[in-house]
Amino acid sequence: MIIDRHISLEILRPFVIGLGLLVLVFIGFSAAKQLSAAAAGQLEMLTAFKLVGLNTLVTLEILMPSAFFFSVLAAVGRLCRDSEMSALYAAGVSRARIIEAVLKLALVVALITGTISILGRPWAFRTSYDLESRAAAKFDLKKMATGEFVNMSGSDYIFIADDLDLDHGRHKGVFLQKDYEKVGRSEIIVAEAAELPVLNPGQAMQAEFFNGYNYLLDQRRKQDITLKFKNLIVRLDNQDAQEQYRRKAETTLNLAQSDEPKDIAEFQWRVTTPVATILLALMAVPLARSAPRESRMRNVLIAVGIYIGLFAMTSVVRTGIEQGRLGELPGLWGAYLLEIILLVVLVSQPWMKRR
Repeated sequence: MIIDRHISLEILRPFVIGLGLLVLVFIGFSAAKQLSAAAAGQLEMLTAFKLVGLNTLVTLEILMPSAFFFSVLAAVGRLCRDSEMSALYAAGVSRARIIEAVLKLALVVALITGTISILGRPWAFRTSYDLESRAAAKFDLKKMATGEFVNMSGSDYIFIADDLDLDHGRHKGVFLQKDYEKVGRSEIIVAEAAELPVLNPGQAMQAEFFNGYNYLLDQRRKQDITLKFKNLIVRLDNQDAQEQYRRKAETTLNLAQSDEPKDIAEFQWRVTTPVATILLALMAVPLARSAPRESRMRNVLIAVGIYIGLFAMTSVVRTGIEQGRLGELPGLWGAYLLEIILLVVLVSQPWMKRR
């Protein structure tokens, strides 16, 4: 128990600090995006903060295994550098006992990660989709920000304006585009000004443009049409939001019963996240070993390379399953089997066994 507590504390200190920093960085990145949408009138401020929290929860399934891997690497490396590991070996503590201590802590972190991935991930996505749908229903098109392209909620139109007269609800120097892929055409409207409505689900919605040109461009290069207008009224699509099947928001149990390739990939990703946490932690132990005055740069570079390679491999396999090029078996389990083989190779290497 003394050995377990000592090694666990050495790992937990950098783990808590590292995970906290990663979470803060992500929160800053996510908050910048959501608060920009709130400033543009697309979201309420409270909704923006809720979305930041939900996105952070989902990201923890990646941040926790990553932070734990590098924490084990740092903690074991420090023990070796300060000769504490040599003292433990001299006291009769075996390398297997060190790995056992790391494994016990890894199981706890894997349990938390698995809970987030299996239960927290779908709940967070369901809640996020619901918040975004509610925000879209309250989106006031008259308050859209100027100087940036906006995908108008409830339609396929892309809109940008140079200026905004909020008192009259009129945009100036406007550009509107919509692509009709089925017929190979694009519609572009360039006007001096435009009046946009409030987006009310279930009600007809139309926008009025003043003094401009309406271009119908034939992408197949047959015939383009140009219309000059003084007043132009455009009816915008505005259908009630329909409940859509989104696999990221689907429960893990339902995904387990599906035979769709994308559902299989999502299900295997969720249930293998705890496995990745444990394997990364165990691989960090042999990678961190070094002699007291030996340079650790080689081991660190190998560890970073293995870390990047493992996530790249699982990402490639997951994409292959989604596209139907790889079967359900071995699926992601095959990728983790390769990781287990790599772990055995690392532990058995003579240069990894040096005290």
